[in-house]
Amino acid sequence: MKPTVQIAATTAPDGTDITLYEHDGDYSIYAGRQQLMCSRQHESEFELARLGCERIASHREPTLLIGGLGMGYTLRKALDLLPPKATVVVAELLPDIIRWNRDIIGHLCEHPLHDPRVVLQAADVMEVMRQSTVTFDAILLDVDNGPQAFTTGSNSGIYKSAGIKACMRAMHTKGCLAIWSASSDKRFENLLQKLGLNVRAYPAAASTSSKRFSRCIWVASRDPRSLPEPRVRAAVDKVS
Repeated sequence: MKPTVQIAATTAPDGTDITLYEHDGDYSIYAGRQQLMCSRQHESEFELARLGCERIASHREPTLLIGGLGMGYTLRKALDLLPPKATVVVAELLPDIIRWNRDIIGHLCEHPLHDPRVVLQAADVMEVMRQSTVTFDAILLDVDNGPQAFTTGSNSGIYKSAGIKACMRAMHTKGCLAIWSASSDKRFENLLQKLGLNVRAYPAAASTSSKRFSRCIWVASRDPRSLPEPRVRAAVDKVS
């Protein structure tokens, strides 16, 4: 059996250890002892991009913000979906995550950071949004493990009222906000609705081989016409 090897590590601003591991060609990133992502399971990251870009892929020059680079899967799919004159701003808080994507794991997604449409910012996505008013056609958030599973304490603000309001101020009126989560969270969905947003929850599988739709992606917008169409799935495929 091939060993699991730690190949890089860094520290989040709140002191959480962030570690990159490799096992037999597969990569995973942990925050402390909790796995954040794995190269074997990235289908829900692709789905985040599909849902968030569905209504803007036909625009001539859409502007997209992605909060959280991760392993680059959401960015890769967004670039595949968007037109040549799109602008994709990526906000990643940890410079070492950017370095890993450039030097170690970029091959997993055909080096999406090399795409000229990408504007990379080593910054907190909240700060990027505060500095952007009516700028983006869509925002995709894959920060931490979702609203109820904080691996680093600094991420919690984005899932509160002030964080969601900052997202909406940064978007055009018909823009859509897509949020990835490791699980469903009815309280968070209710918060989005209380803020006056049209909301739709989409279950998503972790991988193409999984029959269990364990992940959840919310898409919210002021304009109900900006939401993607509901996904048709078998009755047994439920978010748990």
